[in-house]
Amino acid sequence: MRNAHTVADIRAAEQALMARVPPGALMQRAAAGLAAVCAGLVPRVYGSRVVVLAGSGDNGGDGLYAAARLARRGARVLAVAAGTRVHEAGAQALRAAGGRLTGPGDPDLPATMNAADLVLDGLLGIGGRGGLREPQAALAALAEAARAGGSRVVAVDLPSGVDADTGGVTGAAVRADLTVTFGTWKAGLLVDPGAGHAGLAQLVDIGLAPYLPAPAAVAYAAADVAALLPRPGRESDKYRRGVLGIVAGR
Repeated sequence: MRNAHTVADIRAAEQALMARVPPGALMQRAAAGLAAVCAGLVPRVYGSRVVVLAGSGDNGGDGLYAAARLARRGARVLAVAAGTRVHEAGAQALRAAGGRLTGPGDPDLPATMNAADLVLDGLLGIGGRGGLREPQAALAALAEAARAGGSRVVAVDLPSGVDADTGGVTGAAVRADLTVTFGTWKAGLLVDPGAGHAGLAQLVDIGLAPYLPAPAAVAYAAADVAALLPRPGRESDKYRRGVLGIVAGR
């Protein structure tokens, strides 16, 4: 089952866990999981081209730290500081690993993104509401153009512009091929239109489970559906599994 929780419950669980672990531990867990998923999306990490759209919040930090891990393995990484500030520790880690930082006004950015193997969307986090504003909206459009050209867009925790609780999309938003979400599912990843923007989604465990209440929403995964199907025995015939009837019209 995919158990989804509200933003308020996720924030409370994060606070409870952060009180028990060293500072920055949750972000490093998230970044490690994100980097591992990204590494599996390219034929090899060394020489791959990665662009990180980094907002000023924790998702931007997750993306920067994950990109630093990829850069240490030989990826060519460019991060775009798209918020009012940048996560300084994450940016420092990326620079130390050989990555570069630029701004949304970089004239070479469209060509760089179109040539990227991976574009990481860390513009906004689960607290974002409403459509993207500038310059994030323009960066989302560049990510969509890169995606159309063959780049894979990976959303960090949640596609930017999607409401985490409702799945609502009320303006410009990132459309991802894959979303790597942390700790628990967000309802906005399970219902449209947010689910359509998330693409495939993968959950990375960062230790929140003991601190989460009952889920706000539950969705079946493929394995759950498969478990509901009756298993034929040695004496079963085709009719013992049920008969499918179709009533169709013109």
